[in-house]
Order: sequence, then structure tokens, then C-alpha cells
Amino acid sequence: MAWKPPEDPFQRYPNLNVVFSVGAGVDQFNFESFPDQVRLVRMLDPGITQGMVEYATLAVLALHRDLPRYLAAQHQGDWQALPWVPAQRRTVGIMGLGNLGQAVAEKLLVMGFKVSGWSRSNRSISGVRSFAGEQQLDEFLGGADILVCLLPLTESTRGILNADIFRRLPRGASLLNIARGAHLNEEDLLAALDDGQLSAAMLDVMDEEPPRSHHPFWQHPRILLTPHVAATTQMDSGCDVLLENIHRHQAGLPMHGEVDLSAGY
Repeated sequence: MAWKPPEDPFQRYPNLNVVFSVGAGVDQFNFESFPDQVRLVRMLDPGITQGMVEYATLAVLALHRDLPRYLAAQHQGDWQALPWVPAQRRTVGIMGLGNLGQAVAEKLLVMGFKVSGWSRSNRSISGVRSFAGEQQLDEFLGGADILVCLLPLTESTRGILNADIFRRLPRGASLLNIARGAHLNEEDLLAALDDGQLSAAMLDVMDEEPPRSHHPFWQHPRILLTPHVAATTQMDSGCDVLLENIHRHQAGLPMHGEVDLSAGY
């Protein structure tokens, strides 16, 4: 059980059957090094889900109610109201409809937002307009006022938040990245913010953590930055999940959260 495995784990532990990640992500593992008999399982801790839902709700509401612009106005001593748009007139587009994406979508529906989702394959979630594959990406992006990234990090999703994606969003849309920093092309985000294609961004993850002291995101007036705090594995509930999976493995049953190494998640 590990976040980052030790060097040469399969030589060190020749009888290894299962590797459990202590986090929801597994991009820290080298899938090509896994022997055929070793399985990889990601953490499906309800504590992670609760934390992610809380943070996503906070962040979507902050972007929806123009918090970055109000904070910038405060620093400039500017007391000026911005137009209010009801949640029912905003569409939140979620990239990634796994366990976390579905939980976030369900909460945002309760808040009154219209919610759409995009994933590799079709998903059926009550109240959520679902899109799948490259052929439906344009339509999904064209209706997303707030774009939320909850994709797993794979070779096909690395750098996916880029100029091509941003230009297909409605002008003035905003971005929330709570997946991995490597999903984002940082220069493309700065360019999209500078020309007004994007109005604001909230980022909980960075490719380099912490970012260097002179990184432009620190002081950008339309970027809200938090230090990878959206969700963490909780000791009590995480242990319960781990023990259940060990019992399932011992009984010859499928484990919850087992990773398809060929797909990367």
C-alpha cells in the first residue's frame, strides 16, 4: 500500500499480488513495469468523495458569483456590483464522470445548475446531459459556462486543457481544475485569460507543486489558487475500504477500484 512505490518493488517483493494506492489517482505508478499477475487498485474512500464534493461546490459557486473579480476589486478599492446570473442559467460541464465526477454532478444539480458531462464512454446519470468521445466534445464544450476537470491523468489526457479546448468554450467561460496539474497547459490558460476568452480560473493542482515563487499564477487577478487541498484520504474510512478489498481478494471476489492498466484508470 503506497502513494509512490519504492524503487523496483516487484524485485523487492517477488510474491506481490496487489498494489493499493492510498489516493484516488494512480498516475504516479509506471504501468508498464507491472507483471501480469500484479493488480493495481485505487482508493475509493468516501472521505475523498466528500472532500471533493465540498471543494467543487465551493469553487463552482466562487466562479459562478464572480469571486475572483470581486477580490481584485477589493484590492483596488472598487465598490461595484456585477450582474447576477441565476444558477439555473449556468451550465457546468464536467470532464470525467467517474465516481468523483458523478458525485460532484449530483450536488451541483441540487444547487440548481444545469450540468453536462463528458467522458470516454457514454454514462447515464439522472439530470445530467452526457457526452462521449471526441465526436461529441465540441457540443459539450460549446455549452459549458464553467468547465470542471476531473479526468484521470493518462497520456491521452495530459495537456488536454489547452488553447484548442478553451477556444471551443463560450466566450467568458471559467475553468476549475481539481484533477492533476499536468492536465493544464499553463501558457494557454494565461493567454485565454488575457484575451478574455476565459474570465477566471480556480486551480487546486499544479504541474510543479509548490509553484516557484515568481510563477505568474501567484499574483494573477483572475486566478484563485489553493495548495492541492480539495480532498485527502481519511484514515478511518480509507482503512475500512482497504480492509474490505483485502477480504474480497482473499475470497476471490473482484476488488473495488481495480485499475485497467491498459486504459490507465
